[in-house]
Amino acid sequence: MSPHRSAPACFPKPDFKGSFTMLIAHISDFHIMEDDRKTCDVVPAARQLGKLIAHINGLSPAPDLVLITGDLTHDGTLEQAREARRILSDLRMPWYLVPGNHDRRDTLKKVFAPQACPSRDEDFLHFQIDLPSLRLIGLDSTRPDAPGGMLCPQRADWLENRLDEEPEKPTLLFLHHPPTNFGVPETDRDGFEGAERLGEIIERHPCIKRILCGHIHLNASTCWRGVLVNTAPSAAGMELTLSPGTNTPSGFHLVDPAYLLHYLAPDGGLVTHQIQVRDNLATHAF
Repeated sequence: MSPHRSAPACFPKPDFKGSFTMLIAHISDFHIMEDDRKTCDVVPAARQLGKLIAHINGLSPAPDLVLITGDLTHDGTLEQAREARRILSDLRMPWYLVPGNHDRRDTLKKVFAPQACPSRDEDFLHFQIDLPSLRLIGLDSTRPDAPGGMLCPQRADWLENRLDEEPEKPTLLFLHHPPTNFGVPETDRDGFEGAERLGEIIERHPCIKRILCGHIHLNASTCWRGVLVNTAPSAAGMELTLSPGTNTPSGFHLVDPAYLLHYLAPDGGLVTHQIQVRDNLATHAF
């Protein structure tokens, strides 16, 4: 096996039963604290994430896998990472994660590798998951001691080499930081170093069908370099306030936790829905 390819040690690959159709749950930014503490003294993040996981486990049909686009922890501590793992271990399907700016690479690797973070790289938490008709590439977009995103030459070369191995295989990229602005002043100011190189790679590789991100705590989308970029809402319900075009610092509203469902259709199209996790939600005939 190539040192760049990875096969999870414990999680089985999804059974596609010969079909290209699959369902991917996408969760992000739950900012777990330790000892049942509330994030920012307000958010019961562990409880919110637990509700969301129970909701995902109750879906029928069940998702084939779950992708987690960073900020599992709020302060990057070992205790917070272990608490996140304890809650996430209730998921009944394979799950994979990449780091966010609130996480620490070394801590995530210690707690989650190799099952949920099967990186074989000494420096970065990036990896590839090969499925029968789809390739998932998780990217480490974190920048040392800064909140913004980064794809340094070493990481960009790694990505391009993986794409060149099978240049026609449909591919989803997932990473924490969106490589373009989304009209959220605080996160737009964070920036993304290396975005130009990433954009050039994307333009040269039409096999990339979607880019899945977190960071902005909102469900948003834009077309960038010919590819749709989706950002997921916060799995802890920390919804950023939005004041496009202003320099007002972002705050957040505490709302119901939410996640995205990406449905890969038999024709190769990808449809995305936001799922809000609400208590006592009744279903009525239409």
